[in-house]
Amino acid sequence: METSTSMPLCEIDDLRIGFRTHDGTLAPAVRGLSLTLGHGERLGIVGESGSGKSLTGRALLGLLPPAAQWCAGRMVFDGEDLLALSARRRRKLCGAQMGMILQDPKYSLNPVMTVAQQMREAFALREPSLGRKAMREKIVAALEAVHIRHPERVADAYPHELSGGMGQRVMIAMMVSSGPRLLVADEPTSALDVLVSMQVLAVLDEMIGRHGTGLIFISHDLPLVMSFCDRVVVMYAGRVVETCAARDLVHAQHPYTRGLLAANPPLMSPPDELPVLQRDPAWLEPLEGATR
Repeated sequence: METSTSMPLCEIDDLRIGFRTHDGTLAPAVRGLSLTLGHGERLGIVGESGSGKSLTGRALLGLLPPAAQWCAGRMVFDGEDLLALSARRRRKLCGAQMGMILQDPKYSLNPVMTVAQQMREAFALREPSLGRKAMREKIVAALEAVHIRHPERVADAYPHELSGGMGQRVMIAMMVSSGPRLLVADEPTSALDVLVSMQVLAVLDEMIGRHGTGLIFISHDLPLVMSFCDRVVVMYAGRVVETCAARDLVHAQHPYTRGLLAANPPLMSPPDELPVLQRDPAWLEPLEGATR
C-alpha cells in the first residue's frame, strides 16, 4: 500500500484498556488516550509506573494480556486500520513492519534457546524462504550491525552467557535489522549501567536512523527522553496530560510534569529535600488539546 509521508505513520484515538478486579468491577488502566507518530519521528512516553505507558505500546502491536478488556475509536498504522485486520494479517504486520524491544533481556530471551535459534525464529517470520546457510549469514550480519564482537560465538551462546548490554543488543538486532517501519522500545536501558546504556542507545540510534524507523520510546528517565526524542507525551493514570517538543520539556506547564521534573534533582547543588508531588483529582479529567 502506497502512503504519503505527510500522513502520520501511526494514529491512536480514544484507546481504553481495563482489567476486571476480584469483585467484578472494571479498573481502568488507559483512559481515552490519543496520539500520533510521524514517519521517522522519535516519540517519548513518560510517566510513573502504572500510568499506562507499556500497555499503550502493547495495544498497538496486539500484545495485550488475555485478561485486558480494551477498545479504541481508531488505530491506524501506515494507512492500515489495525482494528479491522485479521489475526493472521496482524501477526504478519508485527513480524515484518512493527517491532518491540522489552526492558530486560533476562526475561525477554528464552533461557533454553541459543541466540541463533531465537533470531532464526524471528527472521523466519519475515523471510521464510531463506535456506540454512543464508539464515546463518543473516544472523551473524545482524549481530555485527549492532557492534557485537565475535558474532559467531555470540550466536551460539545462551542468554545467561551474555551481559545485560550484550543481551539488549541482541534484542535490538532481532527487532531492527529487518528495517521495521515502527519500533516500540519499552525501557530498553533500565537494567543497564550508565556507560552500557549510552552504548546501547548509540546502537539503537544508528539502526533506526539507517532504516528511517518511527520510534515510540517508553521511559522514566526524563533527561534521557529530552536528549533522545523529538516529542514527548506525559501520561498520568492512563491519560495524556501534556504533549510538547522534547527540548521544551524543561518548560512544561502541567503541575504533574513539573513534579516529575522536580523528582530529578541536579547533581550539582541538589536541594536539601525533594518536593513531594501533590496530586489533584482534576488531573484524571481529559485536557482540551492535550492528547495530540
